[in-house]
Amino acid sequence: MASKRGPSNAGAHRNRASGSRFPLAILIFFALLVPLIFFVGRGLHISDHSDITSSPGEKNLDWRQRLALQHVKSLFSKEVIDVISASTNDMGPLSLDFFRKNNLSASWKVIGANNSVVTDSQINLTAVDARQETPRVKVEDSSDDHAQPLDPAKLARRQLREKRREKRANELIQRDDESVVRLETAAIERSKSVDSAVLGKYSIWRKENENENSDSTVRLIRDQIIMARVYLSIAKMKNKPDLFQQLQTRLKESQRAVGEATADADLSQSALEKIKAMGQVLSKAREQLYDCNLVTGKLRAMLQTADEQVRSLKKQSTFLSQLAAKTIPNGIHCLSMRLSIDYYLLPLEKRKFPRSENLENPNLYHYALFSDNVLAASVVVNSTVINAKDPSKHVFHLVTDKLNFGAMNMWFLLNPPGKATIHVENVDEFKWLNSSYSPVLRQLESAAMKNYYFKADHTTTLSSGASNLKYRNPKYLSMLNHLRFYLPQVYPKLDKILFLDDDIVVQKDLTGLWAVDLHGKVNGAVETCGESFHRFDKYLNFSNPHIARNFDPNACGWAYGMNMFDLKEWKKKDITGIYHKWQNMNEDRTLWKLGTLPPGLITFYGLTHPLQKSWHVLGLGYNPSLDRVEIDNAAVVHYNGNMKPWLELAMTKYRGYWTKYIKFDHPYLRSCKLSQRT
Repeated sequence: MASKRGPSNAGAHRNRASGSRFPLAILIFFALLVPLIFFVGRGLHISDHSDITSSPGEKNLDWRQRLALQHVKSLFSKEVIDVISASTNDMGPLSLDFFRKNNLSASWKVIGANNSVVTDSQINLTAVDARQETPRVKVEDSSDDHAQPLDPAKLARRQLREKRREKRANELIQRDDESVVRLETAAIERSKSVDSAVLGKYSIWRKENENENSDSTVRLIRDQIIMARVYLSIAKMKNKPDLFQQLQTRLKESQRAVGEATADADLSQSALEKIKAMGQVLSKAREQLYDCNLVTGKLRAMLQTADEQVRSLKKQSTFLSQLAAKTIPNGIHCLSMRLSIDYYLLPLEKRKFPRSENLENPNLYHYALFSDNVLAASVVVNSTVINAKDPSKHVFHLVTDKLNFGAMNMWFLLNPPGKATIHVENVDEFKWLNSSYSPVLRQLESAAMKNYYFKADHTTTLSSGASNLKYRNPKYLSMLNHLRFYLPQVYPKLDKILFLDDDIVVQKDLTGLWAVDLHGKVNGAVETCGESFHRFDKYLNFSNPHIARNFDPNACGWAYGMNMFDLKEWKKKDITGIYHKWQNMNEDRTLWKLGTLPPGLITFYGLTHPLQKSWHVLGLGYNPSLDRVEIDNAAVVHYNGNMKPWLELAMTKYRGYWTKYIKFDHPYLRSCKLSQRT
């Protein structure tokens, strides 16, 4: 039994021994082969990426790696080495994971720890770390059976270094991602502020989308003209005669092409060719002449010149508008002359108006209208009568000058205002209104006043006298304008009267104004101390002690044009006497300039009752942004300002409120060529 067991046990022992040697051999073989494959693959990989043969690749390795690579090349054929190199390259990130898992190189974990994109500088730093760490780790991992195991402390330090590198790499990658996001966000915001329509166009620095119907071609030509002038000046400065000549030629062509065009439709078909030719010359000029400081300086100089021209044109425009405002259109002058001739050809018995008994009846609605404009006066009367509930109770007192007295009478004799009563008077026939009684009349007739407003020292030119040109309007020098301060003297039998300017239009029945309680005040008027109007300090000279002592600079002003006057209270408070007092104090024009509103504010200070604004809407002669609803709801609309509705400079949007009360098919209007378009 023993003999049987012995051989069998010995055989079994041999079999176990031989079986254990074979796996051990395989393990030793792979322990040597794997690092060699790694060294070969890494060396060949470096060599491939360097596009150089083995010698440059070996320069990136230390002496141990080069020695191992030489031994491997001597053991394997070229075909085997190529297969190993191809296998290593094909594995890509998997090979990195493999070596990281087997703890072959701590440096690979820095690159392979995250699949995010890393910057070139981070990759280079990581590669340096890998080259520094790889030899030591490889020697430790590829040692023979006699090598000592790694010290746990060293292993812990190595793992700690790996964690720190991995954390640092992740932070760098995350930081890079955040910066990319910030850059993308900033780029998106910038792109929103850039109009893509102008990209690629030469010298367009304005947004085309400001106006949906913008005429971009016209703007482009004008922008090119501006830049051509800039480069033309620089070319002359830098002595570039050829380029100067080309720019000058293209500049003239572009100027002829654009001409007075304001829209693309006004341009000729050759305009696009001119743009292309100019663009080529400007590109050439930019290459040869562009200097940021020079171009900026030229553009700034051009801008300053343009500003000066704008200021000059504004002054000229103000002067011309003031000049136009005090002129009488030819058609209205023609109408006045024709009516005057026909009036004085009438027999005396036909020159009288009916219903003269109503002129002093205090129970009727009386209006005062002082004007030398026949057509304007007719609109005031017609609009009032048409909108009145009972025209028979309305009485119109018209006063004009002797030049227009015949025309005013003839017009209303030919065109009576229905059942309403009308009476026309001549201001020059008021014998009581003379220079000994009226201070303003004495001042207007004085040599000093005439010299101040009409002589050479104060000519009505743009260079001199433009600042107070508006005060040289004839209406400020006419007694028709100042007659409003003498209403009780003109109409001694009346208790109340509604004063109307000749540049107003009545849109509603005004009889309700006679029922307004003025609370003992003399003047009922709409106040004008809103956003667009002024207070006392805008009309009076508060540097004068008389003005500063008696009035509040922030007191609310009011408007002439539609005023309800209580003539009984007027007489009690001696309003005309107050007016005379202040008018005498203003002999040297130190309290206010010429006009009737400043003395009116002084005379009726504390004696004015504010009316609802819907009774009287102002601004149709100067303000283009009035609310249409406010205008339509107003009882009276007022064309105060220079843009009177009978002038060519009137605002078209408001003119219809006035022209609707004129019959342009009237024979006199046709003969004087007065139409709705004029």
